[in-house]
Amino acid sequence: MTKPVFRFAPSPNGRLHLGHAYSALLNAKMASGSAGRFLLRMEDIDTERCTPELEQGIYDDLRWLGLAWEEPVRRQSEHFSEYRNALTRLADKGLVYPAFLSRAQIHSLINDSHAKGTPWPTDPDGTPLYPQGERNLTEQQQLEHMATGMPYAWRLDMEKALAAAGVPLFWRESGAGPQGETGSIAADPARWGDVVIARKDTPTSYHLSVVVDDALQGVTHIVRGRDLFHATSVHRLLQKLLDLPEPLYHHHDLILAENGFKLSKSRKDTALESLREQGWTPDDIRARLKL
Repeated sequence: MTKPVFRFAPSPNGRLHLGHAYSALLNAKMASGSAGRFLLRMEDIDTERCTPELEQGIYDDLRWLGLAWEEPVRRQSEHFSEYRNALTRLADKGLVYPAFLSRAQIHSLINDSHAKGTPWPTDPDGTPLYPQGERNLTEQQQLEHMATGMPYAWRLDMEKALAAAGVPLFWRESGAGPQGETGSIAADPARWGDVVIARKDTPTSYHLSVVVDDALQGVTHIVRGRDLFHATSVHRLLQKLLDLPEPLYHHHDLILAENGFKLSKSRKDTALESLREQGWTPDDIRARLKL
């Protein structure tokens, strides 16, 4: 039998905070408790916001917490060719299309809909779904738009993708969703509409790179925050379309700020660096997180 494989996958676009510490420590604890492996991955596809200094800060924070991980660390920015291959597979199946609408154009369509008394659908995070009109552009029309230099994103044609999947999708949940959902969870990717799969200058997105990475690294147990519970529906769909293995999922509690909101990397008071400078110890962090 293969060993269980867990991973902590932060983005080096800010300093780690208490919420990241909880996820990292929980992954390491569950890996140790199952005689499994613990991996660290840098999700740095945003090459503008992610910097070597912030990446080094993550290493420093995790080592201060007493964590160790397998080397080498996978850095997404070094694997764009693998994501491009996955994108090509989806394109060859006719499941993606280039989307050219600007934010202003999208907002205009949404406002027009609201003015007519028709609510605009939103995804589980509350973001308005992308309009579907460009699904039917001809290849010639797509090429003409691209030739003008217009920015665009590759979006998944959700209707075609669900048809290609062909079967209802589920995932196995050992944690819990926002409403306490656990056990066998029915995936509902349609709620996300035509999600972004890649961009003009970056051949991937979070959704695509995360499923490719987890498969290539042999990750068997995905332990992450409950804010990503519903996104698992999209990930299960992509795993099905790309013939990738299905891991086990465990979505954990979020560590909230005193005002009840989700912690942000922009907040300095809960950054591990700041807490360390205030005299906190790794044991203090574990006690605060009830670990």
